[in-house]
Amino acid sequence: MQGHPVSFSSTTITELMVPAHTNFGGKVHGGYVLSLMDKVAYTCASRHAGTYCVTVSVDTVNFLQPVDVGELLVFQASVNFVGGSSIVVGMRVTSENVQTRVTRHTNTSYFTMVAKGEDGRLVKVPPLVLETEDDVRRYAAALKRRELRQQAAVSMKAFDPDHFTVDEQITERLGKERCIVNVPAQ
Repeated sequence: MQGHPVSFSSTTITELMVPAHTNFGGKVHGGYVLSLMDKVAYTCASRHAGTYCVTVSVDTVNFLQPVDVGELLVFQASVNFVGGSSIVVGMRVTSENVQTRVTRHTNTSYFTMVAKGEDGRLVKVPPLVLETEDDVRRYAAALKRRELRQQAAVSMKAFDPDHFTVDEQITERLGKERCIVNVPAQ
C-alpha cells in the first residue's frame, strides 16, 4: 500500500461565528466549536484513508481563549500519526478579528479516528510519508501521547472506586482540599 504525505490530507477550514452559535455568556459555545473540530478532523482523516472515518477519542480539548461573534475561526488539521486502521489528526484553531486583524490561538486538540469500510469493519489505512522535521516531530509526539495514555489506562484500571475505602489518611488529605467532610461517625 502506497503512503500519503501529510500535505495530501492537510485541511484548513474557516468559519464565521454568528449570534446563533453563542452561549448564555454571549461568547461562541464551546460545544459548537468542538462539533466543527470533529467535522474538520473527519475531513482530514477521510482524505488520508480514502474511506469513511469515525471519531474514537479526543485527546484534551482546552478552550484557551473565548471566541466572539463576528470573528472567523480557522481550523488547521493534519494527520500526525497512523496505525493499522487508526489516524491521529492534530488540530490548531485560531480566531481572527477581521476588523483589527488580531489572531488568537483558541484550541489545540488531537482526534483519533478509525477508518471503516462499506461493511462497517475497520480497514487498513495508507502509511504516512513524513517529509519535514515538523512531520517527524508530530509523529514522535503522537507516539509519546499514545504511550502515556496506555500507562494512564493501566493505572486507572487498577483503581476501583467502588472498593476505595475511606480511612484516616484519606480524611486527612481531604482536610487540605476545598471540601467539608460531614459524614456521621459509624
